[in-house]
Amino acid sequence: MCITALMLTLASYSIAQDPPDLLFTEAGSADTATAQDVVPDDSAGSTTESVSNGIPTDLQGIADAMGRPFSVAFVISSVIALWCFLERIVMLRRHRVIPRSFVERFFLHLRAGRMDRLEAIAICQQNQSPVSDVLMHGIRKWGRPSVEVEQAVLDGGERQVSQLKKGLRVLNGVSTLCPLIGLLGTVVGMIRAFNDVATAGAIGQTETLANGIALALLTTAAGLFIAIPSMAGYLVLAGRVDFVVMEMDRLGQELVQLISAEGLRDRGIDAPPVPARQAATQKQELPATANEES
Repeated sequence: MCITALMLTLASYSIAQDPPDLLFTEAGSADTATAQDVVPDDSAGSTTESVSNGIPTDLQGIADAMGRPFSVAFVISSVIALWCFLERIVMLRRHRVIPRSFVERFFLHLRAGRMDRLEAIAICQQNQSPVSDVLMHGIRKWGRPSVEVEQAVLDGGERQVSQLKKGLRVLNGVSTLCPLIGLLGTVVGMIRAFNDVATAGAIGQTETLANGIALALLTTAAGLFIAIPSMAGYLVLAGRVDFVVMEMDRLGQELVQLISAEGLRDRGIDAPPVPARQAATQKQELPATANEES
């Protein structure tokens, strides 16, 4: 008890010897510490605001950051690419371009000799598919030499190939132009950022540079986001077109072997007579040739 009383006496004596300014300083430091405990809440709010003022991630914010011209250009490009891809996917279905049932029955009757020229043309006109149009070009040269029949098949095939590749050029154009539009947005955004630095002296102020940098990054990302799927869709459709063209070429070669003069002769079928108009034309050409030789 004596020791405790001595310690309390010494403590009260030391407190009495402390100057009043030190007490107020300690109290002020305590108040400052308390204030510092409160400050982080405000700083957290300012940090949240700075994060919210950065590069947006929602569609509305991205559109506002890029601006109306770039947003409209990217929306139109994406709609065109999606439309062309879906339209070509539907048009390039195999059973639409090369109907298996039609092809099997058509060549079955041709091999068996149960179909003549007029019937074959009528069946092809009734089917109205790309492969039937190619075959009809060859059938119109029924009984002619194989060179003429093959040339007719090639002419019909070229027309159909151009029709099959009609939408692929647009899709390829979108995949090529979108990165260029994004690059243009990058250049415009960097020009805007450097202009802000030059006019406002905002080298250390990231908020002032945020708009230009956001435009530069978002336009590049949007352009690549549209161009990559467009290029992938173009490659898929181009591969499908190549497969269909190879199949039609195989069927055209088989048709040449069946209906050409050489093919009919090998099968023991008489070739149809030459039309009167063509025979007259050939007779007119023969004397001219003889006179030239003489």
